[in-house]
Amino acid sequence: MVTEQLIRRGIGDPRVLAAMGLVERHRFVEAALAGAAYEDRPLPIGHGQTISQPYMVARATELAAPLPGDRALEVGAGSGYQAAVLAELCAEVFAIEIVPALAERARRALAETGARNVTVEAFDGSGGWPAHAPYDVIIVSAGAPRIPTLLVGELAEGGRLVIPVGGPQEQELALVRRVGDDYQTSFETRCRYVDLRGRFGVGGGAPAA
Repeated sequence: MVTEQLIRRGIGDPRVLAAMGLVERHRFVEAALAGAAYEDRPLPIGHGQTISQPYMVARATELAAPLPGDRALEVGAGSGYQAAVLAELCAEVFAIEIVPALAERARRALAETGARNVTVEAFDGSGGWPAHAPYDVIIVSAGAPRIPTLLVGELAEGGRLVIPVGGPQEQELALVRRVGDDYQTSFETRCRYVDLRGRFGVGGGAPAA
């Protein structure tokens, strides 16, 4: 997977590649789909949600540029795969999943893989998790119509937010960097994620700081 799907498609960060090689994706999919776990495609995990394809997980992680001492937040944790990758790269990871059954499944999978530095909770995370802010890294694993202002506000100095932004058919990974009191935004990679649910997700209202 790492050699044929990630390196060949341009993922170059050695730490990200190492983490992707360490995390066993088959532990985060249904047992019936374990044989397809290392294919470069999303797979259903129930409740209308999917586990993202390995390339998109690697690309979002590479853009977020996590460092060993970082505190990270993931919104839309699903079955826990992206959080597990972040756990290999950061000091502490907080993960939010709006579907309680998936949050519990993520906890079990993360425990089975030995990821002890991840805290998973079930609630509407479209506005972030202010109790543990600020974060050096925020990755949103679901597509939003716009960048939620509250998430941007939870970035630490020098922090990076990666979020798929766009319409129902196509999005781009947006990278927001905090530099002092300024925020620099760029758009990096075309993608298609499941919809971000919640107050500031698809169908929600405009975010307010």
